[in-house]
Amino acid sequence: MKFGVVVFPGSNCDRDMHDALAYDLEQEVIMLWHKDKDLSQFTTDDCIVLPGGFSFGDYLRCGAIARFSPMMQSVIEFAHAGGKVFGVCNGFQVLCESHLLPGVLLQNENRQFVSKNIFITDAPGNVYKIPIAHGEGRYYADEKTLDQLEANGQVLFRYCNEQGGITDESNPNGSLRNIAGICNPNRNVFGMMPHPERACSEALGNTDGRKIIKNLLIARQLVY
Repeated sequence: MKFGVVVFPGSNCDRDMHDALAYDLEQEVIMLWHKDKDLSQFTTDDCIVLPGGFSFGDYLRCGAIARFSPMMQSVIEFAHAGGKVFGVCNGFQVLCESHLLPGVLLQNENRQFVSKNIFITDAPGNVYKIPIAHGEGRYYADEKTLDQLEANGQVLFRYCNEQGGITDESNPNGSLRNIAGICNPNRNVFGMMPHPERACSEALGNTDGRKIIKNLLIARQLVY
């Protein structure tokens, strides 16, 4: 399995993602410049990753300009063909702007940039400690879309407390229904605001992110 990590002007988590995948998870990783278009070296068994950061300085809206990069046109085609695409933080925002995922990421409810460790839980009830670092991470969609996400099992992660309780107090940005990550109906496009790539190294004292990436993208155990 190969991973392609797309680099936009302003990406600052691309190397974090590369190192987590290549060194901590021992996967083949290829860096992809946003002005290129060629994804012919990847099959639908592989995965394209949109990393965190501030693509194009977050002008207009987060991810709004990156959505029009030449590489993103190929990524959209890759996703529609069944290839796996994974967006983290700014990458999640790009996926929503590209309409590969529903909804939008709005300014945090407290209108401040938030950077800290938080807890998220998945559908089976596993709890993970994962860092967040964003100013526009508040997931929003209309009630019909939210109900569809729930009914289809597309909500992958929710903000929770250390015990797994989904509470208002454990929601760091005001995301509706405590949503921290979702997938598309075909379950090949995944987006999340927390940064699992920053929790993959034993040297950092936290490997919960390694479990998320391995289960979500490699073993696909989180998707129902």
